[in-house]
Amino acid sequence: MTTETTPATAALAAAGVSLWLDDLSRTRLNEGSLERLIATRNVTGVTTNPSIFAAALKDAGAYEAQLAELAAAGADVDAAVTALTTTDVRRACDLLAPVHQETGGRDGYVSIEVDPRLARDTAGTVAQARELVALVDRPNLMVKIPATVEGLPAITEVLGAGISVNVTLIFSLPRYREVLNAWLSGLELARANGHDVSRIHSVASFFVSRVDTDVDAQLRALAEQGRPEAGELTGRAGLANARLAYRAFEQMKDTERWSLLEAAGAPVQRPLWASTGVKDPALADTLYVTALVAPDTVNTMPEKTLEAYADHGELTAEPVVGGYAQADADLDAIGELGISYTELVDRLETEGLQKFEAAWDELLASVRAGLAAHR
Repeated sequence: MTTETTPATAALAAAGVSLWLDDLSRTRLNEGSLERLIATRNVTGVTTNPSIFAAALKDAGAYEAQLAELAAAGADVDAAVTALTTTDVRRACDLLAPVHQETGGRDGYVSIEVDPRLARDTAGTVAQARELVALVDRPNLMVKIPATVEGLPAITEVLGAGISVNVTLIFSLPRYREVLNAWLSGLELARANGHDVSRIHSVASFFVSRVDTDVDAQLRALAEQGRPEAGELTGRAGLANARLAYRAFEQMKDTERWSLLEAAGAPVQRPLWASTGVKDPALADTLYVTALVAPDTVNTMPEKTLEAYADHGELTAEPVVGGYAQADADLDAIGELGISYTELVDRLETEGLQKFEAAWDELLASVRAGLAAHR
């Protein structure tokens, strides 16, 4: 693929970071925006979620023709949502197919999430993962599965069926270690089932900015109560958490269990930095990109963040691998101020699931109205 990319995004890619766009819509596909970003911004993948599709379906005009067809065919709202979203994903997969081929299957993926209402349903998650793979029918599809307790065995089973998986909604280090175990178990199962493990790819989506949004609000409240040291820690929890996740990733690569799978040709499950749009205007708009550069990682970002990095992003020396001691110290200091890590990550997972369910309800409402307009 011939590209004329910006120096900043090209340098990021050369440092071992895959740039994926955290957005997709029929309008973006129709207007050629995704093609432009692939050609000029080193974009090598796309991630979606219920919130992204809910926003996309607000542009009813872009989906009008397909909604009319679905209504005429008597599709119910759930079937219509599946048809609409998988059509967009299939088209995006086709646009990224050359990237998938050129990178030997490492990149070029489009992720689609299972219905968030199935986040606590292991069997339902597995069944829908298989359904989505059959409907999209593209080798560069990744099925997104939330890293809930119930999602962990689903991750193993879906990988064991030879399906590439994007594990999403990871907030805690203990849960991330469980995700690594579920992924390794999935590859072992796939190998036992006769699948070619070299063709099964996976990423683990570790959320960043949502950690800071929650923690920083607590830190600022403490600073206002006469704890000035709390204010000095704002903007550091999310990065510390992510850097320590990368340490766990490196530790996993030193295990005999991984060595055996690697020898069989399995690609490593890469950490993916998600929720990388900066919410706090006091922080640099490229913070969650520049401070999380490390080999074998993916950074999925909204277009606003991608364009900011393309315009003025700069690489820094070993910000992840060289930052473990400081990351430990930052999380320890935050804990000493009375902010519970366990309560934080449990709350973020619960809120994350609630937000995706609310977005799914919004999506259903939009599609229901669109179908009704044609009946």
